[in-house]
Amino acid sequence: MHNSEIIHTYELPELLAPAGDADSFLAAIAAGADAVYCGLKHFSARMEARNFSIAELGSLADLAREKGKKTYIALNTLIKPGEDIKAASLLARLEKEVRPEGIIASDLSLPGIARDVGFSGEIHLSTLGALTNASGLLAAQRSGFHRAVLPREMNVDEIKDTAANSPIDLEVFIHGALCYAISGRCYWSSLLGGKSGLRGRCVQPCRRMYEYKRQKGRFFSCLDLGLDLLAKALLNTPKIRALKIEGRKKGAHYVYYTTSAYRLLLDKPEDPATKKDVWSLLKMALGRPATHFFFLPQRPFNPTEPGEERTSGMFAGISRKKGKSTFFSPRMALMKNDLLRIGSEEDKSHKTLGMKKAVPAKGHYNLPPSVPGGTPVFLIDRKEPELLKLLNEMKQGLKHRKEAHERPSPQLAPITPRKKTEKGFDLHIQRLKPGKPSGRKPTAFWADTPRLFLDNLDRKSGKQWIWMPPAVWPDEEREWIKALSHLETQPRAKIVLGSPWQIKLLPQNRKLRVWAGPFCNISNERALKAVQDMGCCGAFLSPELGHTDLIALGQNSPIQLGLILKGLWPACVSRIPASGIKPASAVKSPKNETFWAMRYGQNFWIFPNWELDLTEKKEELARADFFVFAHLSDRPPGKIELKKRPGLWNYEHGLL
Repeated sequence: MHNSEIIHTYELPELLAPAGDADSFLAAIAAGADAVYCGLKHFSARMEARNFSIAELGSLADLAREKGKKTYIALNTLIKPGEDIKAASLLARLEKEVRPEGIIASDLSLPGIARDVGFSGEIHLSTLGALTNASGLLAAQRSGFHRAVLPREMNVDEIKDTAANSPIDLEVFIHGALCYAISGRCYWSSLLGGKSGLRGRCVQPCRRMYEYKRQKGRFFSCLDLGLDLLAKALLNTPKIRALKIEGRKKGAHYVYYTTSAYRLLLDKPEDPATKKDVWSLLKMALGRPATHFFFLPQRPFNPTEPGEERTSGMFAGISRKKGKSTFFSPRMALMKNDLLRIGSEEDKSHKTLGMKKAVPAKGHYNLPPSVPGGTPVFLIDRKEPELLKLLNEMKQGLKHRKEAHERPSPQLAPITPRKKTEKGFDLHIQRLKPGKPSGRKPTAFWADTPRLFLDNLDRKSGKQWIWMPPAVWPDEEREWIKALSHLETQPRAKIVLGSPWQIKLLPQNRKLRVWAGPFCNISNERALKAVQDMGCCGAFLSPELGHTDLIALGQNSPIQLGLILKGLWPACVSRIPASGIKPASAVKSPKNETFWAMRYGQNFWIFPNWELDLTEKKEELARADFFVFAHLSDRPPGKIELKKRPGLWNYEHGLL
């Protein structure tokens, strides 16, 4: 039998493609995607994408169904107090007018809201939900999720081990942009200006130029992920139901060629001609330079290279000056209507420019005289006539809808606030150094590793607050389960989870007091009810929230509440060591803000040189029934000094 005619003996996973507008949606279908994921104008983690109206999406989803394709809607942002009704109304409209096969959610409130409004599709846990090991999959299933999107940081062995023990379906990213931070563990954009990545408004501070020891570079900016042929390793893995391409902010050209490449790979994985054709198609997609990242455990690749450009698009050349005119000679042939970006995205002076004529490789093309010489030029989108013709033909099959005039008024299950009882108190969380433990056990501490946990566990009184790390990875999961089993004899200890899914690492001791920690990103009453149903007696709210939201939650929470009152909260947490930067060394932003990296266990914490400080608001928060006020003990290393700032973060102006 010829290789191209090989019959698969296993069920192929879905090829899941992104869409930020109608053309991209149609391009995904035309290129052979099995499913398309996209966002609406609300509750989307890609708010900068054009996104869709419900009427437009209904027409596209109908066309997709006619062709045997699925549609998934991303509602993957934090939901603030009072927004649950908006989310419920939106889900009810989706059910009635679009009927998507599923939604992608990060907020713990969404499964309950979807259930209350009678949503019939699946609910997938977004990668922003930070489910980083197999133990948490059972908790996700019991919380109402049908599928979980795994973190990009997992290697192929970790993915397969997780899949082997999964009670629910899994989804794996195979191509697209990489964030320096673990998804759901980045607060950098919010710290710098209130635009939260967890609300879909990230301004990408990790892509910017920084200074380290007088050297400038993009120390936190990553190359893209591109598994290309390595994606074949996932094809016969049980429970992996979808291979996902990132790129909801990209155009139809990118979606079409990237999807075409992976469609070919999935359909003809053993065909010798596939390798060359796949690479050719991916090159035509105009993406950033790509890497296999951590996928191969024996050959992990650090995607941060400070000297490389990280702007989206393909590098096309450098502008030059000749007298008063500016021009560039493209490295590749350019077509009429090609879209160029002049300068890098973080430059305030960058601009986009449409090509008015075709230019051959190494030809001559004039740029606006205002463009400085030496400015990089990128090809970011292409509108070739053949693709436009194909998309226009597909549009003829769309049955256009009108926006429905009636808006559903869904009823949500009521949440009973707990009775106010205890007086609040301060809790000081220590950061301990590995090594020989001291005689006196800490009252509260970060358990960065299983060894650190065991060395500092108070086996006599058991009265401790033990703070789990923001991510526990598969290769340390068993060690954590073994270490935490010692809590069976410590019912008075309190465990603060780094993610809600870590509850399945704990022994099934009903007397154990479990709190959802601040990294759980809890921001509404229904998420509080969700962690209560999981077994938590209290929760530390998201430190991103503003005054109005905090007070509302204090008054309406079904469980006890805590809050980070003072201390250094990280800009982000990553599994990636920043290239060329030593831990505890100062890195400066263009606005003279200082950051530094510290490694705790497998995770790298990037700290800013200013504290979160709500001390002056403590009395007001205490009246709103906050029970625990946490103080973080991390301090700047060496000669780094803390910057004097109010430290209120989003408290006064609120989380957008």
